[in-house]
Amino acid sequence: MSDHDSVPGTPGFTTSILHSDRGAPIEHGALHKPLHLSVAYGYRDVDELAAVFQNRKQGYAYGRQGNPTTAALEAKVTAMEGGVGTVCFTSGMAAIAAVLLALTREGDHVLSSHYVFGNTNSLLGTLAERGADVGFADATSVDAVRAALTPRTRIVFVETIANPRTQVADLERIGALCRERGILYVVDNTMTSPWLFQPRTVGAGLVVNALTKYIGGHGNALGGAVTDTGLFDWPAYPNIAPNYRSQKPAQQGLVQLRKKGLRDFGATLSAESAHHLAMGAETLALRMDRQCANALALARALDVHPKVAAVHYPGLTSHAEHARARSLFRHYGALFSFELAAGVDTSAVLNRLQFVALSSNLGDNRTLAIPVAQTIFYEMGAARRAEMGIAESLVRVSVGIEDERDLVADFAQALAG
Repeated sequence: MSDHDSVPGTPGFTTSILHSDRGAPIEHGALHKPLHLSVAYGYRDVDELAAVFQNRKQGYAYGRQGNPTTAALEAKVTAMEGGVGTVCFTSGMAAIAAVLLALTREGDHVLSSHYVFGNTNSLLGTLAERGADVGFADATSVDAVRAALTPRTRIVFVETIANPRTQVADLERIGALCRERGILYVVDNTMTSPWLFQPRTVGAGLVVNALTKYIGGHGNALGGAVTDTGLFDWPAYPNIAPNYRSQKPAQQGLVQLRKKGLRDFGATLSAESAHHLAMGAETLALRMDRQCANALALARALDVHPKVAAVHYPGLTSHAEHARARSLFRHYGALFSFELAAGVDTSAVLNRLQFVALSSNLGDNRTLAIPVAQTIFYEMGAARRAEMGIAESLVRVSVGIEDERDLVADFAQALAG
């Protein structure tokens, strides 16, 4: 939850984001930061050019490391997360990859939640195949995380709410554990968004957001971001390169991410995508309030349906981490999953839906549904799916902003057959 909503005299979350571009003059009085499409930036003074390259002066060295349009989006995300700075990437996966590749070295141990998104699981597997020491633990329990730590653990990576089974990590106590051990705590906030939760409140050093999802909200641009909360002690982190030790302590991690994670790997967010995402961010709170209300209503309706075996949604009192979600998050999220009863044809039910698109995205204004085992978790195989609690009949639903009664009625008729 944003501090903007609790400090008297401070603009609220939406007001702050909506007017953030106007903090500095914009060309011709435009209300939105325009598209800056130039790849190169010229300077009349060589000393100034050198200062920009050496991070002694703010400016733009080359388009691969960002541009003014992307910088405006980064400022928005920083404000939403209550951080000290943000680096944007071409996708959420690029942002996660940048953290893991730019901030670890040979021999380091990375500990991840056992319940992570399929592509994140795949990335961690790829790193392990190439010699990285990667471990997994049940992030719903701080005791399980503690038991999985090693003397070489540099990063603990968790998601706020797991996709698609909606397990809620023991965020507060894992944060306290990482702080006690001096470990970098990285929290993927995609499933909750900064409107529902700010990971810095539980001690996260870095926050990842797949901007493609709720922050962008319209399914029209890919993007990812890593925000530094200002809470991690970078001078004590052994993996900061000597070149970046000269930066201010609070900037060392971000500079290394921008140089080693963005510049070197080239996962650069385009100005056009940045513009789309910045525009979408303005209505995040409005959309999320509606989506979360719809999700709760739909989950409750399915929870009592005779053809549904189980519904996984933190907003239901039957959910194992319901109390935790209630204490941490503004709402319970806009995504849930459900399992059909034995003998019910999953494909037939999904094919009968009228207002629900069969799609792999989430966070869209439209409600989207997908059979999990046959699509986004297919590659990991049946054994790994079983370990993660992914039933073969599991359906993931990303709830949009449609009228609540239309969504409830649509699922009712699809299940009626």
